[in-house]
Amino acid sequence: MVDKSVDAILLKLRGLYARAKELSENEISASNALIGLLDGLLQSGASTAQKKKIVAFYISEVGEQKKKRIKSDTDSARFSAASMRNQLDQAASLKGEQVAARVKSDDEKDEWFVVKVIHFDKETKEYEVLDEEPGDDEESTQKKYKLPMSYIIPFPKKGDPSSAPDFGQGRQVLAVYPGTTALYRATVASHRKRKSDDYILEFDDDEEDGSLPQRAVPFYRVVALPEGHRQ
Repeated sequence: MVDKSVDAILLKLRGLYARAKELSENEISASNALIGLLDGLLQSGASTAQKKKIVAFYISEVGEQKKKRIKSDTDSARFSAASMRNQLDQAASLKGEQVAARVKSDDEKDEWFVVKVIHFDKETKEYEVLDEEPGDDEESTQKKYKLPMSYIIPFPKKGDPSSAPDFGQGRQVLAVYPGTTALYRATVASHRKRKSDDYILEFDDDEEDGSLPQRAVPFYRVVALPEGHRQ
């Protein structure tokens, strides 16, 4: 399993360094060619001192432009590296927390459950998580999984509703179905007055008597619907 978010950052960094190298090589070739042209244009009527002065001025201008471009690329690379470190630090801080995790995935559907983070490995960029709720059969036990960062979504903090995202009426979300530890796609059925209020949701495929019942779910058990979610 591949962590797409981290891989994308690494690919961007590699691309930035390759671009900086390419720009440097191109500027050397262009500078040499243009200096030759300038020298040819100045053959008639210009003294050696004048030619040297013009060439020196041109080289100085090219050098300044090159420095600016390299600095811009370097700053972008540093920003990307800092962003990646920040993501890794945030991932490590989730130890002991309950999160939403995609524990199973196939061609037809994704299965999301509430799990507890046991450990995060910054080298492999994988979470070790524990499904604390055993299955229905008598032989079921708590299961552990190793999952990439892209398979984990942190829940909003229960004690800090102000920091939680506010999903408006009609928005599709991923939410814990009442009485279970499973998450399913649902639609926000009504507007909330306060960010600490429960969401009133209509879960997909939850039809009763020809209609979808509206169910209350705490704000700290609702997260954004992942892109490409299959249910």
